[in-house]
Parts: sequence; C-alpha cells; structure tokens
Amino acid sequence: MFKRTIWFTIGTGVGLGGSVYAQRRLRKKIEQYFPEQVAKQVSTSVRTFSADVLAAAKEGKAAMREREDVLRSRLQSPPR
Repeated sequence: MFKRTIWFTIGTGVGLGGSVYAQRRLRKKIEQYFPEQVAKQVSTSVRTFSADVLAAAKEGKAAMREREDVLRSRLQSPPR
C-alpha cells in the first residue's frame, strides 16, 4: 500500500510539472504572434536586411574599383 502511495505521488508530481511546463511554453509561443512582437520581429529583420544590403554594396564597389585598377594598369603597360 505504501508503494502505491509513493508512486501515485510521484506520478501526480510529474504530471503536474509537465502540464505547467507545457503551459508556459505554449504561452511563450502564443506571445510571439501578438501584433507587437510581430512588428518588432519585422522591424529587426528589415534593419538587418538593409545592413546586409549596404555591406554587400560596399564590398561590390570595392571589388569593382580593384578590378578597374587592374584593367587600367594592363592598358597603361606596354604589350608583351
């Protein structure tokens, strides 16, 4: 009889703990889809995307200048 009481108590505790854990995770997931959170995520994504685009443009311009310098040096050097 004592074993049953212990296992019943353990099972109840695990079940209660699991349901509280699941409820907290579910609330956090639901909060991610509130309008304020969605707006924050979109604005963050737009900011990072624009920063990436600017970095790519700078890198492309640098590569273009480098290639242009190589081509200009080839035009100015005497042919072989």
